[in-house]
Amino acid sequence: MRHAAFVVLALGSFAAGTAAAEPITTGSLVEQMVDMGRLTRRPAPFYKTVQYSSYDHRSALPGGRHWFANSDGFGREPVPNFEAVVRAPDEQGVGEYLICDVDGPGAIVRTWSALMVGDIRLYLDGADGPVFDGPAQRFLMQTYADYADAAGLEEETLDGTFFQRNAAYCPIPFAKRCRIVWQGNLKGTHFYQIQIRLYEPDTEVVTFRPDDLKKYKKTIRRVANIMAAPDKAWKYASKEKPLAFVVTVPPGAKESALSLEGSKAVERLAVSVKADDLDKALRQTQMYIACDRYPWGQVQAPVGDFFGAAPGINPYASVPFTVTPDGAMTCRYVMPFEETFHLLFENRGDQPVEVTGEALPVDYAWDAERSMHFRAKWRVDHGILGAGAYAHDMPYLVANGAGLYVGTAVFVMNPNEVPTAGGNWWGEGDEKIFVDEDIRPSTFGTGSEDYFNYAWSSSDIFVFPYCGQPRNDGPANRGFVTNHRWHILDPLPFKQRLSFYMELFTAEKTPGISYARIAYHYARPGLMDDHVLITDEDLRPPKLPRGWLPAARGGARNAVFFQAHEVLEAGENVRVVDGDLWSAGKLCVWTPEAVGDELTFVVPVVEAGKHDLRIGFALNPQAGAVSLRVNGEDAKLDGGVADLYVPYRTMLRNKSTRSLELKPGDCTLTLHFEGGREDVAEKSVGIDYIWLQKR
Repeated sequence: MRHAAFVVLALGSFAAGTAAAEPITTGSLVEQMVDMGRLTRRPAPFYKTVQYSSYDHRSALPGGRHWFANSDGFGREPVPNFEAVVRAPDEQGVGEYLICDVDGPGAIVRTWSALMVGDIRLYLDGADGPVFDGPAQRFLMQTYADYADAAGLEEETLDGTFFQRNAAYCPIPFAKRCRIVWQGNLKGTHFYQIQIRLYEPDTEVVTFRPDDLKKYKKTIRRVANIMAAPDKAWKYASKEKPLAFVVTVPPGAKESALSLEGSKAVERLAVSVKADDLDKALRQTQMYIACDRYPWGQVQAPVGDFFGAAPGINPYASVPFTVTPDGAMTCRYVMPFEETFHLLFENRGDQPVEVTGEALPVDYAWDAERSMHFRAKWRVDHGILGAGAYAHDMPYLVANGAGLYVGTAVFVMNPNEVPTAGGNWWGEGDEKIFVDEDIRPSTFGTGSEDYFNYAWSSSDIFVFPYCGQPRNDGPANRGFVTNHRWHILDPLPFKQRLSFYMELFTAEKTPGISYARIAYHYARPGLMDDHVLITDEDLRPPKLPRGWLPAARGGARNAVFFQAHEVLEAGENVRVVDGDLWSAGKLCVWTPEAVGDELTFVVPVVEAGKHDLRIGFALNPQAGAVSLRVNGEDAKLDGGVADLYVPYRTMLRNKSTRSLELKPGDCTLTLHFEGGREDVAEKSVGIDYIWLQKR
């Protein structure tokens, strides 16, 4: 399907509000990757952001029979998930398929893939030859990589900045046309997402050339340096002194922390919370930001959730937000106001809370035609059911009016008892975003993790400038999970309405899920949304079910589980501690005195044959490293020695051996302490459960 850019009124540039727009170039788009002030005004020239993806193309009728169909890139889809067939498959099954064909002007601003076998060719402005012709995976995850060497630009500069996990933010502008063709086998894996800005027809765009990386090398390096270390490298425009505040908020009270007047903006907001139960206070202390005497705040959210790392303090650094291990939380989304700015905190809990922080004001000329307020309104659903057969669309934001969507955070409590992603995965559902006159979503995704720039239900902790998973308790995807993605290069402008939904689509039927989320956006005065008042029940901190037991279903089918403290045979310095994260509410904690100390467990084997052996370990800041012997033979954990240390967090993870040939009878497992970090005084090893799975 070929799309043409649409006609809208150009409203001028960010700085002056009325100046003529500069040409769009690769360099100017790279500059936008760290330009937060630009987001406060309606784009000029205006554009619409659309996404081409491998979503199940049967999902054509909202709410219809195929609305939650999930054949989206594994191969052999009932309906090919491309725009058109360019060349039918040959005898080897390899054909050519059109990913997109867009009439410009426009720009590619984000690409993503979980895995795409085959090649991609990118044609710009109707040229006969492609500007890119090579492996699809390379194009979708490391778009600029093939041009970097020739430009004298180290690929390391792009890793972790322009290349973020499974996504690439490598702007490719085009003046007239963008055409992308995939050559591959429809029976093979082919997951893809490509986001494109479609500018209004008269927009001046300078088409991308490979030597743009050389031409804009200094800009690319400078932007990459800021993205790699935003706390250290960020340059604030303000020359004013930060305004500090300290408020003590008794239970049930609401206290004003800061009031400003005049046409200004808050360029940086930093907040810290002190309370006896900090995790509880971060959820039950609500933050309001009300600009220009609006009766309700444009921002209404629990203070911890607002900064994108709840529940608790889960450190990360990104372009718009930073959370540090000491609990300091910083927001760099710029918050403009025409007349007044008011920051308040309400204590909806039962303990006194102290909130400290500072705001950095900056001069800002409010533009009556283009300026927008920053908005972030939290919502939650407790006790909901997730399942593929019961998939449903979770609303993040339904708004009427004009604005710009700039970020998403989701906070899930997943109580599923299967200890592997093949059973406890919660995020199979797609994002579906309707903009203005869309009948079908102009952004239709391929999975929740894909939207958040990762893939394959990965449980690891990761942090990038525009995305992150700062919390994932485990095992696999069980427990508290937090994901976020910031739309800085790829925001979603809307003139009349925006409806953002994410499917809740779990691997198996899972009752009792708690699902909170925030849709960060800017809005012109007059926007109405679907937000409802946050209740005390909403702010009830969800808890993991105490005493859960690993379930032998899904990826754990045919498994037999043993509680570590019940099968402990020999060893010293062992104690059992309680906790909701641990199966049966118990964790066996071993505190070895020296390298070489050993701990022995004995588990029964019922049937001879090959078995997969896994151990559920606690990962935390006190943990050391261990190796394993099974019946006296070395059995490598995850291919070697298992280092259980992680900073700042406590998680539960499975460590596995290769498949083992076992005989009926007692099986002896011996953990050997291999040491740990020198800066950890008393090292420990936490063992939750042991499981055998017959192959």
